[in-house]
Amino acid sequence: MKDLSKDSVTWLEVGDESEGQRIDNFLLRIAKGVPKSHIYRIVRSGEVRVNKGRVAAEYRLQLGDRIRVPPIRIAERSSQAAVPAREFEIVWEDEALIVVDKPAGVAVHGGSGVSFGVIEQLRRARPLAKFLELAHRLDRDTSGLLVVAKKRLALTKLHDLFRDGGIGKRYLALVKGQWRNELQHVRLPLYKYLTADGERRVSVNQDGKPSHSIVRLVAGWENFSLVEVELKTGRTHQIRVHLAHLGFPIAGDDKYGDFPLNKLLQKSGLSRMFLHAAKLALPHPLTGARLELQSPLPAELSSFVDKLDRNERKVSTPESSGTREKKAQW
Repeated sequence: MKDLSKDSVTWLEVGDESEGQRIDNFLLRIAKGVPKSHIYRIVRSGEVRVNKGRVAAEYRLQLGDRIRVPPIRIAERSSQAAVPAREFEIVWEDEALIVVDKPAGVAVHGGSGVSFGVIEQLRRARPLAKFLELAHRLDRDTSGLLVVAKKRLALTKLHDLFRDGGIGKRYLALVKGQWRNELQHVRLPLYKYLTADGERRVSVNQDGKPSHSIVRLVAGWENFSLVEVELKTGRTHQIRVHLAHLGFPIAGDDKYGDFPLNKLLQKSGLSRMFLHAAKLALPHPLTGARLELQSPLPAELSSFVDKLDRNERKVSTPESSGTREKKAQW
């Protein structure tokens, strides 16, 4: 990163990591800590120039553009050293994106009482990486496939794909009770609100946003069911709230789950929420080639399923003959 706080003008050349980005957002990114009002002032005044000419804040950068940046005083970021470098298990990586297998208990980014997350740790572990940005989110307690863009054009395309339903997302969840239907479409509107303590929550409410999940039965036991949930929309806590509203809370869910059951499950070895982002299917954001990626159940979840096999009566399902084969694929 260039030192923008020195007394002389800095010249920057736009690489593919910034191509297509607005000039105001580019400046806010490279000059973290500088007030937005200052950024807009130096753009309006002409102190910032692109290819020696004035531009508006809405100007989108082109590959090879030369940007004149005046001296900017940037506040010291003392917290940066506190972020520990960490590389995560990589499922896919090329010049455009990284797909990591995120463990449970790790936030995807800092904020809301969390000092750092996957993206900050990745950036710390890869100091030479010019661009690393999250393409979507996973809840802190959810494990599985997480997409990180390495180029701005890839990020923009991935955002479009996630928003427009162009990416297939499938999760595995263990729920309380016997799920009966082999396949069930769940269309329930979801409404976000804050509790009295300021915590974010979601409920099924007619004033909420349309939300669509497709639930498939994978395996069943006397007191639990393993289901695969395909997301057709990507609302906050969608799977957790849809399943809980239908009377099938996810095992270990500390927000919408069965709390007495969760305590019993902890004693039985399940100390986290049983929700795992298991599959992604998408066109490559730059080439369009089809990517089909998957992550096996983490050891702590797989071992709990094995414990259910040993200790609970198996319930016949519409596809019970193929259950063991299905499980082996995960």
